[in-house]
Amino acid sequence: MEGDRSAEREDRVISFWTVRQTENGPEKSATHREKESFQYPDCGKSQEMYLSGQQTTYTKKKPFKCLECGKCFSQKISIACHQAIHTGEKLFTCLDCGKSFSRKRSLTCHQAIHTGEKPFKCSACEKSFSQKIHLTNHQVTHTGEKRFPCPECGKHFSRKEYLLSHQAIHSEEKPFKCPECGKGFCQKKHLTYHQATHTGEKPFQCLECGKSFIRKEHLTCHQKTHSGEKPFKCLECGKSFRQKEYLASHQTIHTGKKPFKCVECESTFTEKRSLIDHQATHSGEKPFKCLDCGKNFRRKTHLTVHQRIHTGEKPFKCLECERSFSLKTTLHLHQATHTGEKPFKCPECGKSFSRKTRLTAHQVIHTGEKPHKCLECGKSFSWQRSMIRHQITHTGEKPFACLECGKSFLRKTDLKRHQAIHKREKH
Repeated sequence: MEGDRSAEREDRVISFWTVRQTENGPEKSATHREKESFQYPDCGKSQEMYLSGQQTTYTKKKPFKCLECGKCFSQKISIACHQAIHTGEKLFTCLDCGKSFSRKRSLTCHQAIHTGEKPFKCSACEKSFSQKIHLTNHQVTHTGEKRFPCPECGKHFSRKEYLLSHQAIHSEEKPFKCPECGKGFCQKKHLTYHQATHTGEKPFQCLECGKSFIRKEHLTCHQKTHSGEKPFKCLECGKSFRQKEYLASHQTIHTGKKPFKCVECESTFTEKRSLIDHQATHSGEKPFKCLDCGKNFRRKTHLTVHQRIHTGEKPFKCLECERSFSLKTTLHLHQATHTGEKPFKCPECGKSFSRKTRLTAHQVIHTGEKPHKCLECGKSFSWQRSMIRHQITHTGEKPFACLECGKSFLRKTDLKRHQAIHKREKH
């Protein structure tokens, strides 16, 4: 039965070409590798081709054109596989889990999940992979080779798929639209990730702690918190990181480079996500709402952190003094009190700081810059937090309430001072 299905698949995707030697010569089949001349029926143009068994390779042309999207291919079998994208047909089914695939090689790759087989081993770090292409991609992390340049801006990438993803920035084309909210994306996988925000689905679960993730790469990154693995090392200071992006972000401390610029106010940033966060200050958009108190946030992560105020959750614990924190960054900053480390140095006066935010705040003293302006009275501020505190003077809002007596305060520091009174009364 399986043999019949395989034969049927072969019939559907493979076609043999028959070439005539001359107008008066005998007919022969392309069973040996030899050079022949082929005339296109549409335009009459001649093209040399090489034939070898069931394969046909053109030296310059791709004569097989997809009628759906216009993409061209050099082999008929390639266009047959490609057309499955448009038809949605998936002929190859996994006997273990029933999942179907449009290509046989995709099925073969998938089956490695069930067998656990990883025959491709990295000679540099002995890490194993189920597919050769994954090994090849991994090896670039050791060599640092980036052989795929962008023709638009000259930026180089280690993988072709990274280049294709990057090129969408230049075209600004977003063909993949979310049916729920209408948001457009450059790549289909980005749409798939986005749709999970509507469904709440998190299919990738950590076997150590049970935490679930939308993306596999997020799970892989999270798992390093259990293993303690930090393979990406800064050559300047020796600090190690779990992800390459974290290393790249860290390296800007040494270079001082800020490539991401805001078109509204010309502020520059070391990271793209910092620019995106900053741009929301101009648009005022806050799509993430807390269901407990109704407060809105620009980022989902900010909402998640805020919700810990209501739940009281403090998942990050200091191993030195066992003090717990609601934020990982707060834990890291706290740990500096034990080590005394101050890695952030001002290039103007040489003063060092334990936090990058404190260095940034300090540098305003040298520049005198006040980029944050109050829309009510026009007053300008060096720091955003100062502007936010100032704006409350216009609204009269007192967002920090004492849970003991219900008294409200303008600032969080005032609330903390007040809460100390209740603590003294109890003792």
